[in-house]
Amino acid sequence: MIGSIISAIVVGIIIGLLGRLVAPGKQNISLLVTMIVGIIAAFLGTLIANGLGVGDTNGIDWIELIIQVALAAVGVTIAARTLGGRRTV
Repeated sequence: MIGSIISAIVVGIIIGLLGRLVAPGKQNISLLVTMIVGIIAAFLGTLIANGLGVGDTNGIDWIELIIQVALAAVGVTIAARTLGGRRTV
């Protein structure tokens, strides 16, 4: 159980970073926000992929991964637009 939670967090962080890489423009948000968005996107992407019947395939679940990264890119873009102006460096 703990291993599943830790692996979900690690996958979520990677998904968040990939989403930030794919998102257009500069995102003026913290790495913590990116990680939180990635964890949420990974969870929602898995739910959507399972709902579509493509969440568990032989090998790498490419469609699930694409859904997760797309959700993370949208989430990072929304977070950058709503939180980006508040952060000062």
